[in-house]
Amino acid sequence: MNDFFTFLVLSLFVVMSPGIDTALITKRTISDGRKDGYKMALGLSTGSLVHTFAAAFGISAILMQSAVAFEIVKYIGALYLIYLGLSSFISKKKVASDENENNPEIKKSAFKQGLFSNVLNPKVAMFFLTFLPQFVKIGENATQQLIMMGVIYTVLSITWFFVYVLLINYLRVWLMSPKVQRIMDKATALVLIGFGLKLALDKQH
Repeated sequence: MNDFFTFLVLSLFVVMSPGIDTALITKRTISDGRKDGYKMALGLSTGSLVHTFAAAFGISAILMQSAVAFEIVKYIGALYLIYLGLSSFISKKKVASDENENNPEIKKSAFKQGLFSNVLNPKVAMFFLTFLPQFVKIGENATQQLIMMGVIYTVLSITWFFVYVLLINYLRVWLMSPKVQRIMDKATALVLIGFGLKLALDKQH
């Protein structure tokens, strides 16, 4: 019971700490509204479930043992984050607000962006491989425990993300002012590009 409480507290700290997830949600909520913010949050959380099952059934362990596989996934994930960051600089110049309403593809991509950015980040896989097993009880089914903890972590994530989207959406009128918008777009873009470069330059161990 004590280990479970520790797991909950640490998970909350991890979930609520600023990072790639909050940067993506902030960008999407400000640019396209609460609905797309929720979709982004769902995509990110679904990615956590993918990593949970991968860790539980040993797929992530295989990935971590293969330097080539790790590097391939790492660079794909890094390039995707850099692409999302660069698109923040470019999209605002090309996409007007009326185009957003007439182009459903832009809005439909929120869930996929969240999913891909999470699944293609091997650091997330490494987190699930190193964090969750610390709370596995010896003598009980490890796979079931890992899945249960992963689901709890995902529920905590989606809960926090939805609250965060509501907060960002509440401030959206102020955040949508041209001056603030330019600053937020550039800041978010730099964060995403920075994370992408850091991911690409990080060593496996």
